[in-house]
Amino acid sequence: MKNIFLVSACTFLWLLALSFSVFAQMPQPPTVPIWDANKVTLGLEKLGNDIYAIIPTTAKTETSRGIPHATTGGFVIGDKGVLLIEVMMTRGLFEQQLKLIRSVTDKPIIYAVNTSDHGDHCFSNYLLDKKTVIIQNDFAKENLSKNYPGIKSFMVGLFGAGRGIEDSEYRPADITIPKGGKLEVDMGEGKIVQLLNISPAQSMADLFVWMPNQKIFWAGNPFIAESPAIPWLFDGVFLEPSVNLNKVYDFLPDDAIIIPGHGRITNKAGIKFTIDYVNELQKEVTAAVKKGLTLEQTKKEVTMKAYDKGYVLFNWLHYNFNLPNAYKDISKK
Repeated sequence: MKNIFLVSACTFLWLLALSFSVFAQMPQPPTVPIWDANKVTLGLEKLGNDIYAIIPTTAKTETSRGIPHATTGGFVIGDKGVLLIEVMMTRGLFEQQLKLIRSVTDKPIIYAVNTSDHGDHCFSNYLLDKKTVIIQNDFAKENLSKNYPGIKSFMVGLFGAGRGIEDSEYRPADITIPKGGKLEVDMGEGKIVQLLNISPAQSMADLFVWMPNQKIFWAGNPFIAESPAIPWLFDGVFLEPSVNLNKVYDFLPDDAIIIPGHGRITNKAGIKFTIDYVNELQKEVTAAVKKGLTLEQTKKEVTMKAYDKGYVLFNWLHYNFNLPNAYKDISKK
């Protein structure tokens, strides 16, 4: 038993050291934390009969100024209980979320949906009631089960120590949806919730939430926010996310109500900037590759200044992740 404990401890320390090493090698954003969980106030916005969005209160005025915002979410009240969309990063944010739910219903949370394996979408799963059924993309569950300490370290690196991220405990999902799969949940009274695994659109862990009867769509991380925000294509791939982002955009009706992953409520026109940026990036990088340019030469040529409209994280994302991943995939193709 003693030897088993020593092996487990050594393995944990190795994973922890590896995660810090990976984060140390990662280009740093211009400010850390990207947004401060200790300073976020969440608000409630009614979308329909017993359907609500949970949005940072500053998102209405600051999204268009290019200021990054905390995670959005929402919930649907059904006959037997609540379907919760997103479970926030810290206990403080989760308690705000719960207070907003309790302001309109006493029904139990019977489902909780994580649209990503990033901690700001799932780190408070451990605070849910034991009877709550957690739903994720199947890759999200696998990645969280194998790499939870590393993901926590990554999130602390981007969003700061002392915010409660360190306190999170891994709790596995109860239901997972495979790539290309769909799960439909009937909450009663015409409130059908479809959970769509169209991934990768930002990462391999993406899950979209669509209510076809009400035309309400939780877009998660693939559509971070309206202009001037650009996508966070962290996961080392570009071409497949490009296809899937366009696929999602094309299936949405023009009058859909869209809750981006980190911004104010918008519509289909509001997320067009993301599509235009991705398509233009693919076009310009393809031209650079055909000219035989190196990655560094491509960075100098594909500046895409027309899309640099004041988003605080534009240079960090465009030059360190989005463009290099596009160059890598397009060069291989």
